[in-house]
Amino acid sequence: MFCRWLKGTMAFLGTAVRRVGSCRPVISPLCSSGSTPRCYSSSPEPTMEKSVPYQNILKVEKGGSGPTKPLPKSAQVVVIGGGSLGCQTVYHLAKMGMTDVVLLERDRLTAGTTWHTAGLLWQLRPSDVEVELLAHTRQVISHDLEQETGLETGWIQNGGLFIASNKQRLDEYKRLMSLGKVYGIESHVLSPAETKDLYPLMNVDDLYGTLYVPKDGTMDPAGTCTTLSRAATSMGATVIENCPVTGIQVSTDDLGVKRVKAVETTHGTIQTPVVVNCAGVWATKLGQMAGVKVPLIAMHHAYVVTERIEGIQNMPNVRDHDASVYLRLQGDALSIGGYEPNPVFWDKVSDDFAFSLFDLDWDVFMQHIEGAINRVPALEQTGIKSTVCGPESFTADHKPLMGEAPEVRGFFLGCGFNSAGMMLGGGCGRELAHWIIHGRPEMDMYGYDIRRFHHSLTDNNRWIRERSHESYAKNYSVVFPFDEPLASRNMRTDPFHKVLTEHGCVFQERHGWERPGWFNQDGPVPVLDYDWYGAYDISQNQNYKYNKLLGEEYTFDYPPHHHLIKNECLTCRHDVAVFNMSYFGKFYLTGPDAKKAADWLFTADVRKVPGSTVYTCMLNQRGGSEADLTVSRLEAGPSYLPLAPESNGDAYYLAIGGGVAEHNWNHIRTVLQDEGFNCLLTDHSEDMGMISIQGPKSREVLQEILETDLSNEAFPFSTHKVCSAAGYKVRAMRLSFVGELGWELHIPKDSCLPVYRAVMAAGAKHGIINAGYRAIDSLSIEKGYRHWHADLRPDDTPLEAGLAFTCKLKSTVPFLGRASLEKQKADGLRRRIVCFTIDEKVPMFGLEAIYRNGIPVGHLRRSDYGFYIDKQIGYGYIRNPDGGVVSTDFIKSGKFTLERMGEVYEAKAHLKTPFDPSNNRVKGIYLDNQHNNVHNTSV
Repeated sequence: MFCRWLKGTMAFLGTAVRRVGSCRPVISPLCSSGSTPRCYSSSPEPTMEKSVPYQNILKVEKGGSGPTKPLPKSAQVVVIGGGSLGCQTVYHLAKMGMTDVVLLERDRLTAGTTWHTAGLLWQLRPSDVEVELLAHTRQVISHDLEQETGLETGWIQNGGLFIASNKQRLDEYKRLMSLGKVYGIESHVLSPAETKDLYPLMNVDDLYGTLYVPKDGTMDPAGTCTTLSRAATSMGATVIENCPVTGIQVSTDDLGVKRVKAVETTHGTIQTPVVVNCAGVWATKLGQMAGVKVPLIAMHHAYVVTERIEGIQNMPNVRDHDASVYLRLQGDALSIGGYEPNPVFWDKVSDDFAFSLFDLDWDVFMQHIEGAINRVPALEQTGIKSTVCGPESFTADHKPLMGEAPEVRGFFLGCGFNSAGMMLGGGCGRELAHWIIHGRPEMDMYGYDIRRFHHSLTDNNRWIRERSHESYAKNYSVVFPFDEPLASRNMRTDPFHKVLTEHGCVFQERHGWERPGWFNQDGPVPVLDYDWYGAYDISQNQNYKYNKLLGEEYTFDYPPHHHLIKNECLTCRHDVAVFNMSYFGKFYLTGPDAKKAADWLFTADVRKVPGSTVYTCMLNQRGGSEADLTVSRLEAGPSYLPLAPESNGDAYYLAIGGGVAEHNWNHIRTVLQDEGFNCLLTDHSEDMGMISIQGPKSREVLQEILETDLSNEAFPFSTHKVCSAAGYKVRAMRLSFVGELGWELHIPKDSCLPVYRAVMAAGAKHGIINAGYRAIDSLSIEKGYRHWHADLRPDDTPLEAGLAFTCKLKSTVPFLGRASLEKQKADGLRRRIVCFTIDEKVPMFGLEAIYRNGIPVGHLRRSDYGFYIDKQIGYGYIRNPDGGVVSTDFIKSGKFTLERMGEVYEAKAHLKTPFDPSNNRVKGIYLDNQHNNVHNTSV
């Protein structure tokens, strides 16, 4: 049952708030993976006619059933779906010179979800990549298309206003403001009184402040997509409407690789090597046609349009995150919408749904009305002109799904945009086009890449449903540095999980794995099943200790558990700590061409003797860093899995950060396929655990349980060997991620617990403790080690990242990306990473602006507190404002400051890490005065 008293009559918003309580539908719980089936689906029949707040839409009366143009027999690329992403992708492909491109739309352009979108564009987001993507969308919509076609897209620049009802929210906005300065985005933090002057109809009594961005605005979906399609066709692309896709043909080549072959429609077949899935909520079904998993889910997403409001004209769009509501200017009226904790899932996605809407569920939507009336009291006496409730696709982390699918070469994704397809469309369309033409995007798109999800999760209905719900419900929540999801936890656990839980481990989730974050001193902190935040009549978890500890860390100050992480760090620096790193990816590269493949894949020289380990990068064609990892050359011998595959001496063990293991796996596999190497890549990540014992006393601890000599001469740094640990076979590696003497033990899973217990028993007299990844984050930045996808990304080269030592440029051995590095080295670096420290004890987390002589030159990628040197440390890439080379002299001659939330702090720039720059400690050399390892390396 739905509340239908609004249909055909005008109701006042204030009346709606009072009356909705008497018209509440009974909502059943959501679909669950448990033994008792529990389903709530929307009504199968959508309301076919509704009005939306645009003067024009692309809907036309049903005419002929055939396609609007003849189908070509072949095309270089076929884009499926004529919404924002489909149109933007075709436009950018054509603009980059690929004109043999076809867009297929089953109905008319925008008919699925794009036509009813609110079309808001906010320029500031807590991500440098998204800021750049949004900037490109704005450039295309507000300038480029009109210049190229002479047509208006419907862009309106009325500004944006973010509402803060508390200090934490305003702090978040100040972080955005500081980042925006690096990109030249004008923004202003306003007081309540200044906000009232700007927006006289607004209630400011409960405001802490606001962030005003004058050049935000609104897009028109029909006008934008029409102009994009005309621009694309004028450059040679083909746009065909009324042409449903019925199948994707996939072939298997001689190497067993699946590739796109053709697209089947009701009106013919197009031969093509590349398909782009821009089908929105229908993307999952389209993926199934090719055997590709598309992890998204459809939900109802709604807004209402008011009658005329006197005095609202020319007001900025408003986002009141704490009330979970937005107010979009619509001429002399407002559109009101938001994100609720109990969205309606659309489980039975209809193929015939075009220019259609659902009835609005007022029980779900009413909270947005209440928030809107509080913010703009005049709404209480304002009528409702229309309701707009349509489907949108949502994903597990509220980020789009992009890139080439792991299952089928040539099948690209451009879907799952979480109601932000218009806003992100320009930037993402450009990157997707570059991805298709050149094999990789120009920017760091890992956060959107389908390969960010482990393959075991992408068809797990519980994970998709729970995570998508949580991400939707928390979309307007403050983005805090140390937040963790509550949905779909404990999906992947290692053999140490139970014992570490008993020791008070507060786990983080990465790639489905539970990995140690830090250790609570007040007993176990188990992660419980998802309670849907109490939505759908599901009981919330009571006395949930893990959730309580997460909540205590919702701050932009140092977290309340700062001292516990300090203890973990300093115990590692002074004594010994054990880190569970079992979530690492553990791959073997073997086969006849393994040596050739290793030379080509890895930047470092892996032509070492068996038993050696090297730290290396893997690059793309442009020299960007697709990964950093350790590669160990294995001894010749028979198979002894999981510790050793059969090897003739040219087999390699790859240990890779677990959060990016799927990305690494697919990068390696793609390169092997492209080069035709006859190799076998096998994944043993689940078969082995891994603990890292680090600190000055690590040798004393391990010598008691390892049946091998651990002296520098017998077991030097960057070597490995299979040996016995407490009677169990392990692979021991002398490596460090924290800058200390230490070893990793790679252990078959059945032997993990006895080896761990032996380590802890031997270490008891040395003060050994468990430590987590929060400590690793601090220790590694203090040492100057890079974290991939923080201070090392696909748009960073090793030369820019200070990792030239990982590149075999002095040899003649070719490797992927070498030519780009050689050119960059010859031309000089136009940007490079720099270490900064500040004397004030002020927390920073990344995104803080970097100034040289008062001019913004970059922003911090990563920042953490270094407990041993007792300073805040940050790493960021800086550019020369005049476009010149960033030389050592450029760094030495500059005066640097960092801006945090609008406050500026003097910073010292370092060309080397201030902690143990001579690497004595990893060599096992500890001076009597340990603080002699702290050096003044500032410039």
